[in-house]
Amino acid sequence: MLPLKSNYPLPGLARRVGRHHLGRMVPTRSDDLAAMTEALALARGAAALGEVPVGALVMRAGQVLGAAHNQTVLRRDPTAHAEALAIREALEAAGGDRLEGATLIVTLEPCAHCAGAIILAKVARVVFGAWDPKAGMAGSVEDLLRHPRLNHRVEVIGGVMGEECARLLQGFFLDRR
Repeated sequence: MLPLKSNYPLPGLARRVGRHHLGRMVPTRSDDLAAMTEALALARGAAALGEVPVGALVMRAGQVLGAAHNQTVLRRDPTAHAEALAIREALEAAGGDRLEGATLIVTLEPCAHCAGAIILAKVARVVFGAWDPKAGMAGSVEDLLRHPRLNHRVEVIGGVMGEECARLLQGFFLDRR
């Protein structure tokens, strides 16, 4: 099971005032919440197909450029993570090799593979739901997205609708046992 990570003294405080970001509180934007709701719908679709329930959207200027869910089983490809697939789709829609000014919304903290793709595509912001204490690279295991030696650092906001995202993942893995 994926435990929820919290830096808040009161359980409901984060939901009411915002999310933790680089040592300070930032308000959760309404468009981030709407996009996370869509990402959760994609994740539920993945679960229905027997895939780990992770969904991702890439948005820029209020427009969805790419959307995907995990497809590692379907494609027999361990790199077919929701984030990577959504980034590929967004790059195609944008007609370039950079996603400057774009936000990636994903239901689970990105792993090293996805963090690398996010950095290489120059995604501006990442908003994620559940923390991943085993593979998360946005603060749980390491913080690749904001590593000071890299030439691109991403704004990261974690824990948005985190409890709901974590419950979906926990339920999926409990059903598999």
